[in-house]
Amino acid sequence: MHFQKKIDAIRFCCAIFLATNWLLSVAASACRAQTASAPDGGVAVGAQYDSTHVYVAPADLDAFVTSFTATFGGEPSKRSVLNPLPVPSSTELQPLSTPAGVLSIFAFETPIPFPFGQERTGYLVTDMDRAIKAARLAGAEVVVEPFRDPIGIDAVIQWPGGVKMQLYWHFTPPKFPPLETIPDNRVYVSRYRADEFVNGFLRFSRGKLLSDDKAADAGEIGRPGETYRRIRISSAFGNMRVLVTDGHLPYPFGHELTGYEVHDLGATLEKAKAAGVKILSAPYKMTDRTSAILEFPGGYIAEVHAATAH
Repeated sequence: MHFQKKIDAIRFCCAIFLATNWLLSVAASACRAQTASAPDGGVAVGAQYDSTHVYVAPADLDAFVTSFTATFGGEPSKRSVLNPLPVPSSTELQPLSTPAGVLSIFAFETPIPFPFGQERTGYLVTDMDRAIKAARLAGAEVVVEPFRDPIGIDAVIQWPGGVKMQLYWHFTPPKFPPLETIPDNRVYVSRYRADEFVNGFLRFSRGKLLSDDKAADAGEIGRPGETYRRIRISSAFGNMRVLVTDGHLPYPFGHELTGYEVHDLGATLEKAKAAGVKILSAPYKMTDRTSAILEFPGGYIAEVHAATAH
């Protein structure tokens, strides 16, 4: 009888062991399936989850949100007051989703700790550890190590040429509809670091080099009649327009972070002016697009463009 009890106990332990291993196997498979959902095995999720980071004074927050939605449409999400950083701070945070792109708007009530405010975009990733490893292997520097915020994990990386961007991951995966048009991340770099930046970002994003025009129309950067090098990249993070310049840029070029594509530029500019938006650079027609530069209440500067009719 005593021997039989030992046999039964051994069988029970074996059953528990097998069941535990089965559950761990299922969990591991689920994690692999979630990670594998990224395009081409990369860490990007989609352009509708990638936002431009906009910093405004608290007194300008309402006017900025109103003018931006009047220009591009969309609806602001619920506003909250929180500390999204790894050090003491407080900000009003206003996410804003439009058909032309997504914003994360910060109106800090406390001084902004360094280097926050310098990162230009927030990119949602499938796995923070994999994203950090991939970025470092591609030549990026981690300038803010991963930290927890109220809804997930964040980090800030910097690419050759000084381009900073934030990576983020949510505890509860968000679900946003695709954008109607994909905005351009407009990156200005020098000729000395352009190739290093482009090669690194292509490796990290698993993106495609769409074009590398070494004699593009420099009217796009406020210097009509001249040429410059313009590189276009597409990836699951969205579009990127790399503007390789000597730094001799008339105002406001170089201050804009994002270029928003619209279907009718004239109508968009009329809506913008009616909402109190300044047109800093009048529409300039190029081979593929017509482009203008706008300034919204609170100081946010953006490029807006529409495909040029042929």
